[in-house]
Formats: sequence, C-alpha cells, structure tokens
Amino acid sequence: MTAGHHDPIPFHRPSIGDREIAAAIEVLQSGWLTTGARGQALEAAVADRVGVGHALAVNSGTAALHLALDAWGIGPGDDVVIPTYTFTSCGEVCAYLGARVVLADVADDALMGPAQLESVMTASTRAVMPVHFAGQAADVDGLRGVAPDARFLEDAAHAFPATAGGIPTGRLGDAAALSFYATKTMTTGGEGGMLLTNDAAVADRARMMRLHGISADAWNRYGAGGRWAYEVGEAGYKYNLTDLAAAIGLVQLDRLDALTAARTAIASRYDALLGGSQLVNLPPRRDGDQHAWHLYVVRLQPEALSIGRAEVIEQLAHAAIGASVHFIPLHLHPYYQRQYGYAPGDFPVAERIFERSLSLPIWPDMSMAQVDRVAATLLEICDAARLPAEV
Repeated sequence: MTAGHHDPIPFHRPSIGDREIAAAIEVLQSGWLTTGARGQALEAAVADRVGVGHALAVNSGTAALHLALDAWGIGPGDDVVIPTYTFTSCGEVCAYLGARVVLADVADDALMGPAQLESVMTASTRAVMPVHFAGQAADVDGLRGVAPDARFLEDAAHAFPATAGGIPTGRLGDAAALSFYATKTMTTGGEGGMLLTNDAAVADRARMMRLHGISADAWNRYGAGGRWAYEVGEAGYKYNLTDLAAAIGLVQLDRLDALTAARTAIASRYDALLGGSQLVNLPPRRDGDQHAWHLYVVRLQPEALSIGRAEVIEQLAHAAIGASVHFIPLHLHPYYQRQYGYAPGDFPVAERIFERSLSLPIWPDMSMAQVDRVAATLLEICDAARLPAEV
C-alpha cells in the first residue's frame, strides 16, 4: 500500500463544473458582485424547495445559527442545549450572546434524543439545537415532547436535503441553519449558508442584523430605483452572502438531486463492501428517512485491533487515501472545560463513538473504482491488525 501506486483519493473534492464557472463569470462581468438579485433568487428557490416562508442567505451556517438565537432574544441567563457530539459553531454562537451552553450526550446513533435532552434540562432552558449528524435527521418531534416550551433550532448543516418522517429538514424546528461550505452536498463556492423559518418576525430581525443592523442593503440603495438613505437600527453583523457566491449556489441547487443521488450510490457501495466485516461497523441510519450522506462515518472495533485509529488514518494516507474524524466532542476541548466545567467522562456514549469513528471519502464525482479502493484498503489495514481471538 504505497502512495506511488495510485493517484491520491482526497477526503473531499467539490463538484464544480462548467455551469458553475459560467455563472461566476457572468456575475464578474455584470458589474454587481455583492448581495443582490442572485442572492434573492437563491433565497426564493431554497424556500420553495423546503416549503418555508422565509429563507435568508448568509455567509455561513454559523451565521444562520447566530442570527436565529439573536432573533429569539437569547442572552445572559438563558440555557441552550446542544449535543456534545458536534462542531464548535453550535456552542460558540450561544457564547456570542452570553447564553450558557448546556451539553448533552447522544444515543448510539450519534444523535441527541429525548432521553439525553431530558437529563440536562433546566428551568432556564430556552432553546434546543438538534444536530442532524452526517446527513441523518434527529428526532425533533420527540425532542419537542420533552421541552415543549423551548425554541428548536435545527443545525441542518449536514442534512440538505434530508427528511424525517417525510418532512424535509429545515421544517422540523422553529428555525434551521443550512451550510453551503465547500464539503457540503451543495456549495456556494466555499463558504455560505441560509437561515430558514416560518416566523416573519425572526426573518425581519435576521434580515436587518445580517448586514450591520441597517435598514437597507446595498442592492436596495444602489440598484435600479434604489434610495441612498438608510438607518442603523441595531449593532448588527456582517453576514450577507455575495451574488458571486449565490450564482454558484443556484447552479448547485439545480444539481442538488443529482449530487445527492451520487452520494447515496457511494454510500450504498460502501455498505455492500464493508457490511460483512467484523472490524468495521456501518454508519447508523433510520429506516424511512432520507439520509443526505454528507459524511460516511464507520466505526472501528479497537478492542479487536492491534493499532489505534490514528495508525489506521496514517496507513490510509500512506496509500494516498484521505480520511478524517467527526467530531471531537465539545466537552473534551479546553474552552468548554474551562468555561463550563466539563471534563472527560461526562458523556460516555459520545466519547465511545468518537474513539471509534472514521470518516471515509464521499464526494459526488468519486468513481466506483475509487470507492472500491478505499474500502479494500481499509479492510486490508484492519485485517492485518486483527488481534487473535481469545480461546
């Protein structure tokens, strides 16, 4: 297994073609680069696809999370519950507003469920942030039953498009955040996101706060028929999405079903190739839901191997195959330990999943030959490190 024998298989490669390039060039030649008509078109198209009343284009999924909490008035004295098994953006946006981050463990499927939420609820819980991990939607309805008075903000960064019980992610909570980062199923050219909601008041507040808290964006001030005057209503943020990014996003949105089908086919191929192994467990998924397959996360069986996950990743890299780990639980990071008093051992299920998890390459333009090579190499590494069975 030497790198010289094969072309590298990166962990991710965006699917950008001639249509995206042409759309970007058209904007560059138009004389209008920042937020404008293409951003509005992307908002309308995503809102129509998901079936929500309001979609606001922003420069990241993190920005969308922040704007939603801000619009709900979340601040000091409020608790926001998030699963520890997620990326730090979920926690940091709570800290921006002075709210207390309350971490919860996850179930064996890597999702926060009703039992995990119930165990950390407090009288100050005002918002809950379900994370749709890897492309599998969380059970938002079940969570609502535990916290009927809380606001629910879906972190759907991994899960567009996905469904739970036939309902699209983005419509399961009171608001939702999408990510159009480079690795996601659709991208707006590297960075980007969207806030979804049916609440007009939330949308109005977020629309103002995403651009410095002013009453009119540049398109409304300098576009045809625009007015130069504006008012600063709040100390807002710089979260708007450019037309250059939105133009790429419009093409990607048009391709979304094809991009999702490609990811699903790759996941099915991995399932078939890895499903018979006793050393590698397949990713969990819920029957009847549409999985977005943003990530394909297998779980190794470290008690049966003579090497650890880090060595497996190193050997994959030696074979010119990229791999990653999602995620290091938040309670294991210095900030969350220092700020909130969390410590290793607090959330054992999340720690056990983390210690075993390995994310394999899954991107739309992967060939089946590449998928086969990834699976075969992983199995070869694990089989070579298999410990003798106890007699």
